[in-house]
Amino acid sequence: MTQDDVLFGYRLQLFDLAGRIGVSAACRMFGIHRSTYYAWKRQVDQGGLEMLRPRERRPPKMPNQLPRMVEERVLAFSIAHPGLGPRRVASELARPKWGGIVVSPSGVWRCLCRHGLNTRQKRLSLIAGYRAPFEPPAAAAPEPHIEVDHPGELVGIDCFYVGRLRGTEGAVWQLTAIDVYSSFAWAELVVCRHGNPTTKQTSKLAQRVARELKQAGWRLERVLADNGNEFKGPDFHRTIERLKASVTHIHAGRPQTNGHVEALHKTMLQECWRPAFARYLYPRYTGLRRELDRYLSYYNHDRAHNGRLTQGRIPAEIVYGARKMEAR
Repeated sequence: MTQDDVLFGYRLQLFDLAGRIGVSAACRMFGIHRSTYYAWKRQVDQGGLEMLRPRERRPPKMPNQLPRMVEERVLAFSIAHPGLGPRRVASELARPKWGGIVVSPSGVWRCLCRHGLNTRQKRLSLIAGYRAPFEPPAAAAPEPHIEVDHPGELVGIDCFYVGRLRGTEGAVWQLTAIDVYSSFAWAELVVCRHGNPTTKQTSKLAQRVARELKQAGWRLERVLADNGNEFKGPDFHRTIERLKASVTHIHAGRPQTNGHVEALHKTMLQECWRPAFARYLYPRYTGLRRELDRYLSYYNHDRAHNGRLTQGRIPAEIVYGARKMEAR
């Protein structure tokens, strides 16, 4: 029995009930307006009860639908980069390196919907070879903005738990730092035998950030961190003091204060780690380090950022190409 047969039987029951208890009562029970009933009745009077069967309609012609070649390019790019959303896919395809294909984000989304790949979970499931349950994304609350004027003025730093891998003695963590003005990012994978990162490991990342900013002509002025032991320890504070910078700790239970690095963690999870874990049968520490280095090179030197401060620019262009301040 098809859906048309069910609908045909539903309309026959309506006419049968209307003949027994009246049109108004029958329409009220079936949730149908009386004008709809009388429109059907005129057709029945002319052609019989068979006119109640839904008529077959030819498929609509969509003159504005994407050409087949463009649709195949959209699908191929989305499968190759499953962590990118429609807006990012449209932005990347418009670049000369991908052929300069002009397609709107809504056009990309409709193309993915037609092929059942309109969510990241579905695209990652296709790569991994299994069907994952759909989980609707949670609505993000609006976040307050931080005002900065130049690179190095404020750098957010945080840790991200990756997991425990075969062949490593301890938990694998990602130490992450991001310049708030330019969105230039630094990240390292470390193995923590005692469960959490140490102040020695976070201090090493802070020194690297200060060194690379100085090479680019900027100075590390302030670090924004949470209240973890790896950032509250005296060794980390002494390192920041030697770098002639200051540390600001966010309020407990307010991770959105350090929202830039939290957003970076979410982006890296979608665009780097989930595709990497979907491709590897047994992820290894060395393999994940290669994936991280490759992604950071793309993120900093090739990825256009559509943030409030970056406005479609590439982070490396802001850090290395903008007017420099005098290093102090």
